[in-house]
Amino acid sequence: MTFRRHVILAAALLGVPALLLASLAFGDQTLSRADLGSLVNGSATEQIRMIVLDLRLPRALMALTAGMALGIAGAIAQAVMRNPLAEPGILGINAGAALAGGLVIVGLKGEGAALLPLAGFAGATLMAAAVFALSWRNGTSSLRIVLIGIALGALAGAGSSFLIAFADVADVQRLMIWLAGSVYVASWETLRVLAAWLVAPVALACLCARRLDLLRFGDQIAASLGQRVNLGRAFLILLCTAISGATVAACGLIGFIGLIAPHVARKMVGAGHARLIPASALVGGLLLMAADLVGRIVIAPAQLPAGIVTALIGAPFLGYLLWGRRHVGQ
Repeated sequence: MTFRRHVILAAALLGVPALLLASLAFGDQTLSRADLGSLVNGSATEQIRMIVLDLRLPRALMALTAGMALGIAGAIAQAVMRNPLAEPGILGINAGAALAGGLVIVGLKGEGAALLPLAGFAGATLMAAAVFALSWRNGTSSLRIVLIGIALGALAGAGSSFLIAFADVADVQRLMIWLAGSVYVASWETLRVLAAWLVAPVALACLCARRLDLLRFGDQIAASLGQRVNLGRAFLILLCTAISGATVAACGLIGFIGLIAPHVARKMVGAGHARLIPASALVGGLLLMAADLVGRIVIAPAQLPAGIVTALIGAPFLGYLLWGRRHVGQ
């Protein structure tokens, strides 16, 4: 890597503790450096301990963990689809999770809150499986997966819109809050569950760095080098779904992290996935921590869900990507 990339990477690494401290200090009640220091020397009041240890710390760590997961899922999706505009949502994961969550909220009323994470994960998994099965024609192709993913995602989106249009107002409000995507209900328990879900698929994704490098160059090149392309693509989509589905189940729908993080990471460490996957995780974690912090303080004491903040950042970033590729294919 060049010296400039080393500097940017070092700055990104330092950004994690900086954002973590800012997340602990700022919110409805701003804490001073002395307040935070009192936690270290054991003289903190019960109120400060509750604000930091029970509310803000698990929330910041949840944002970091979920952002890292979405960044890794985005790197996998862009390599498997060989499409720089791809993200986990293109597989229908978000739409499937939203529809399943909506059915639980509307069907079970308030009693379905405990089942919401499980329903979101199941919906994401079923949608990804349906996309892969319907795209199979003696094998799969990136284009078929993208087109069928968009079609099924639109179908699931129509189902969610139907629920929003005809459900009770209270159910619609609960559904809309969940769909907006946020980490404000994070707790140590939800953080532990998310981390446990992510350990295996993230480790496997790191071990598949070489396979991702080969798929990025195309099916024929990967096959000529001895790769079982269809089996490998199915396995990588399964990993992407497991990572994204677990994150959606824990935090709701948070878009654009999976799109932005791999692009920024590629500028930092290059296109090789041995470095790109951890770098995407780093950038994704920083983005979601920053989005959650901005959402907390910009209109305090009210709070913007992190999913809305990432959408405000992601939409112009998508426009930037499209503008940069306006001459591609001419």
